[in-house]
Amino acid sequence: MISEKPRVRFAPSPTGYLHVGGLRTALYNYLFAKKNNGTFVLRIEDTDRNRFVEGAIENLIESLKWCGLNFDEGPGTENKFGPYLQSERLQIYKKYAIELIEKKYAYYCFCSTERLEKLKEEQQKLKLPQAKYDKHCLNLSADEINANLENNLPHVIRLNVPLNQKVNFKDIVRGDVEFDTSNIDDQVLIKSDGFPTYHMANVVDDHLMQITHVIRGEEWLSSTPKHILLYDFLGWEKPIFAHLPLLLNSDRSKLSKRQGDVAVEDYRKKGYLKGALINFVALLGWNAGDDVEIYNIESLIEKFSLERVNKAGAVFDMDKLNWLNAEHLRMKSDSELLQLLRDEILKSEFNTLTLPDEYLIAIIRVMKERVSFIREFIDKCTYFYKVPVVYEEASVQKNWKEETPAYMNKLAEKFAGLVNPQKEDFETALTEVATELNIGKGKLIHPLRLAVSGVSTGAGMFDLLFILGKEEVLKRINSAILNIKQTT
Repeated sequence: MISEKPRVRFAPSPTGYLHVGGLRTALYNYLFAKKNNGTFVLRIEDTDRNRFVEGAIENLIESLKWCGLNFDEGPGTENKFGPYLQSERLQIYKKYAIELIEKKYAYYCFCSTERLEKLKEEQQKLKLPQAKYDKHCLNLSADEINANLENNLPHVIRLNVPLNQKVNFKDIVRGDVEFDTSNIDDQVLIKSDGFPTYHMANVVDDHLMQITHVIRGEEWLSSTPKHILLYDFLGWEKPIFAHLPLLLNSDRSKLSKRQGDVAVEDYRKKGYLKGALINFVALLGWNAGDDVEIYNIESLIEKFSLERVNKAGAVFDMDKLNWLNAEHLRMKSDSELLQLLRDEILKSEFNTLTLPDEYLIAIIRVMKERVSFIREFIDKCTYFYKVPVVYEEASVQKNWKEETPAYMNKLAEKFAGLVNPQKEDFETALTEVATELNIGKGKLIHPLRLAVSGVSTGAGMFDLLFILGKEEVLKRINSAILNIKQTT
């Protein structure tokens, strides 16, 4: 247990949707906060106006809430640490940037785009490991700087990174990490449009919002030394860092939209249960040290620790996600599944049907072990919702012979005599007819299934008859006798 009550944050950019990698970051922050009686903060890093997408903030919040990751502080909450949109905090960043300039830890840069491009090209020709700014504007006199500012010359504010120093920090996931400042660029802190870069806003906000632990993706690891320099230059206490492993495709390339869905809303539209998605994402880089794979959010909170997060990239295994979805579906009560099924029916071609709860629950009970998604309570057994008008050709060829209509008529006569038949009554009746006809039961069961469902597989035969009911079964048998073309 952490000694102090931690404050952690999820700080996405509103670029259109919540990436599953972002969900993993949000989830680990949420679990860590809840495990340690801490605070989970949502902060929107919307300072890159070129990538800002209208409506993205609302989508992010909606996706988090659908997953059950409700923030304690964030947009729409009243708190001394707000506002939680960085675009509403510009004067705060400017204030600390000026302080850094006064301390010689940052400087104005008036270099044109053309000069910066030329510098980059020259460094590439020299095959330098990375393009870096050459500190040209660090040498401007105070008079030159003031004149440029008075003339409103476009400019940025850069971090003055000291040369040939080591930046060390301890990462909960990575252990001891060290960077050489000779490989760190004089990062832009305030852009020419007055907006801060991620690096400046991130550090200022984490400090002012009293964030104790920064839990984020591995892609930010190389930026951490810049952030540590800023903490040191501003005289602030540094948070504890934990950089999470990359998410990988099955070919171990970085997970990207080019190879499949990466947005939470995509998985939601496809019918994945939020509990299954959260369970799956939690296991992308973390395990409790045992063989348990099925978790709900409460058990995740109980078991989670950053010390159990792995360094190695985590493969996004769709087969496992599908398996988890099926397992979570089967853990739901009949009443929970009933509501989910009714919602699914409203989106289907059967949205005008009026079906009693008892009928749908009966479908749920016989199909529960056969489906992985709620929609499959419809898609895998449409015969419960409509009378078949097309019959599976392969089954017709195999099971509907010249003598079959006579067999079906005999079955229909037997079924017609049943009073309020249960599942077992249908089975007994079919056995009796097979005995009377001196044939194997298979010669009745297979064409009967075809007659009442139109297909050769599905729910148990006698479950199917019981759920449909005697009158509906008789109608379907008679319809099949009239409509199925006999084969020899």
